[in-house]
Amino acid sequence: MNALDTLKERGFFNQCTDEAGLREHLEQPQTFYIGFDPTASSLHVGSLVQLMAMAHLSRAGHHAIAVVGGGTAKIGDPSGRDSTRDILDEEKLAANKAGIAAQIAKFCDGRMVDNAEWLDTLGYIQVLRELGRHFSVNDMIRAESAAQRLERQQGLSFIEFNYVLLQSYDYLELFRRYGCTLQVGGGDQWYNIVSGIDIILRLEVCKTFVLTTPLLTTASGAKMGKTAAGAVWLDSGRVSPYDYYQYWYNVDDRDIERFMKLFTFLPLGEIAAAVAGDYRAAKRVLAREATAVVHGREAAEAAQAAAIAAFSGGVSADMPTARVNFPLSLPDALVSAGLCASKSEARRAIEGGAVRLGDQPMPGIGMTVDAPGVLWMGKKRAVRLEPA
Repeated sequence: MNALDTLKERGFFNQCTDEAGLREHLEQPQTFYIGFDPTASSLHVGSLVQLMAMAHLSRAGHHAIAVVGGGTAKIGDPSGRDSTRDILDEEKLAANKAGIAAQIAKFCDGRMVDNAEWLDTLGYIQVLRELGRHFSVNDMIRAESAAQRLERQQGLSFIEFNYVLLQSYDYLELFRRYGCTLQVGGGDQWYNIVSGIDIILRLEVCKTFVLTTPLLTTASGAKMGKTAAGAVWLDSGRVSPYDYYQYWYNVDDRDIERFMKLFTFLPLGEIAAAVAGDYRAAKRVLAREATAVVHGREAAEAAQAAAIAAFSGGVSADMPTARVNFPLSLPDALVSAGLCASKSEARRAIEGGAVRLGDQPMPGIGMTVDAPGVLWMGKKRAVRLEPA
């Protein structure tokens, strides 16, 4: 199957510059790239759409370039933001680059480059002469990333205003170095990416392509990868495989099939069969397979076993663990386990009947936890308590 059709069937397609031309282009192996700015030491679930798209294109025989944006991260992409990003120092950038490079490598069997390699050596006059003269300020202001900020009177710094020039230069440089003819990015990147193909057409007189993926929200309208506890990071040190599994198991029933297509490699026939049955079983398939993609098959199986044990009131070595000094008050136990942010929140949860130890309800604020066990907050969050 043509890679474009695969991406469309599985839900990765938002728009492209020339669908018929791109489909024909992808009949032969082509070089494509996707960029990831190292603004944190880990990517989160929101980045998985691009990572999975990269993997599907690679599996179809195309050649991936993953760009770790050590250069563009020094500027900060204004797309989808209400304020200017913090300026990162070199030490923080280096740590962030190392963190996300390891995660990208799980999805990219091709080339990985840092755009600081060429952006750091660009002279300001060179940028103005080679790139700046081709950009219309009127068009730049009308671009969604700028227009939204200006409409809300939040302003746009001059440094952010230049981001589109640098991203366009990335595409130009990758075309010149490696013959890259396709850039894939999020839907909010449309103007930035299209500007890149325009620059290549002007300076190299060659047609290239753009494909954007949809910006996902859950069926309830929430931003993908956000929970009450914060972002769902791909780093197991920030979100354990168990908690990552639980994130996928707890998705809205309406999202199961869509997320299976996007975030697992299961064939479409297997997905159709899974969602035709019991939805709880389908959720277990989604959670296991999505966890295996990021954390490996062994960690996924262990997370599933731990989740099953927790639901039956049992204990598993793979459950999240908090080490505490017994005995301790129930509110202190909830805070120590990370299930509540404060004692006042813990008291409200206890009074609301949301807390149990194993299969025993814990309805009283004055109750204590005297021995190891699984402490539950609601039906979905559990932590194993062990002696400190």
